[in-house]
Amino acid sequence: MSSETILPQTERKTDNASERNDVRTLLKADIVVIGAGQAGLSSAYHLQQLGLKSWKNYLVLDKSPGAGGAWQYRWPSLTLTTVNRVHDLPGLRFSDAVDVGDEVKASVAVPQYYAAYEQKFELPVIRPQTVTVVCERAGRFRVETEQGGFSARGIINATGTWETPYIPAYPCAESFKGRQLHTHDYKTADEFAGKHVIVVGGGISALQLLDEISRITSTTWVTRQEPQFRDQPFTSEDGRAAVAIVEDRVRRGLVPGSVVSVTGIPWTPALRAAQARGVLNRLPMFTDITENGVRWADGTEQRADVILWCTGFRSSLDHLAPLQIREENGGIVMAGRLATQVAKDPRIHLVGYGPSASTIGANRAGGAAARELASHLGLLEG
Repeated sequence: MSSETILPQTERKTDNASERNDVRTLLKADIVVIGAGQAGLSSAYHLQQLGLKSWKNYLVLDKSPGAGGAWQYRWPSLTLTTVNRVHDLPGLRFSDAVDVGDEVKASVAVPQYYAAYEQKFELPVIRPQTVTVVCERAGRFRVETEQGGFSARGIINATGTWETPYIPAYPCAESFKGRQLHTHDYKTADEFAGKHVIVVGGGISALQLLDEISRITSTTWVTRQEPQFRDQPFTSEDGRAAVAIVEDRVRRGLVPGSVVSVTGIPWTPALRAAQARGVLNRLPMFTDITENGVRWADGTEQRADVILWCTGFRSSLDHLAPLQIREENGGIVMAGRLATQVAKDPRIHLVGYGPSASTIGANRAGGAAARELASHLGLLEG
């Protein structure tokens, strides 16, 4: 649903079509959901199912010009075959909304699915609205965006991690004469043809890109720890066990750990083929970056043209800094049924953080956050 449908005429800056999402005055709602990816849409759906139908009850702010969350920015070669998995949002199956052919690009299919989902349930998503800061004013939250301002009694933050790629600091990294980039910036392996690429990281994305790039050019694979591969299929029991470990961490205020470090990496036909080609000869992390490559502690060097950092992401929470929800160690003490509630302030829920940082986890967490926050704010009947 566009802002033209949900905002009263008095709240619009102009009737000009290009400015209909600009907010002239501070628009007030009970709950503001920040982000319209899997976690944000799931939260919005559950708020609606609780009977919160009006835009005065809740709004969803999304920074992108169109539906799709971070999926619309994924590399073109990521298809519905190679993606880890796209879980259905509640109330609408993926296969009922879009073409699910194996070679369909995830960056195309998932945005189509999210757009269909928003339309089917008439979710009050306003875009583009880039949230810059959230602070407290007179017992309410002031949500400032590049386009205007909003006021809320409660916040469900669902901004994910895509906007916060992490690259560890290494000595003399700035002296490297080649190219350094992160998974966030990867497009296609073809651009590395004829160059030696060092792939850093032991997660699923790192291995997918290592396999893809190694088909085009020479590679070196390095990780901080020895990756753990799984011969057995990943079961629902394994998933619950992994989530429980991460949930325990955030309830104690620790920084969430990597889910892969708990679950291990399942062998796939593509990885078996890469192993047979000699691609999965993992080396430990180097200690220095030189002008022409990297160097290990024993003095061994590897020349390289490209360093691809597949070193993960951090939660995109800088806009919440004025609310002072972090502990000194950088973690956040989480509470609530599924650890979505910020213990320091029950008016704030984080969905897509910690144990809910997965598509299936975000669905369940969205439901829990919606009910707990609506109940806390006295919005539920009975």
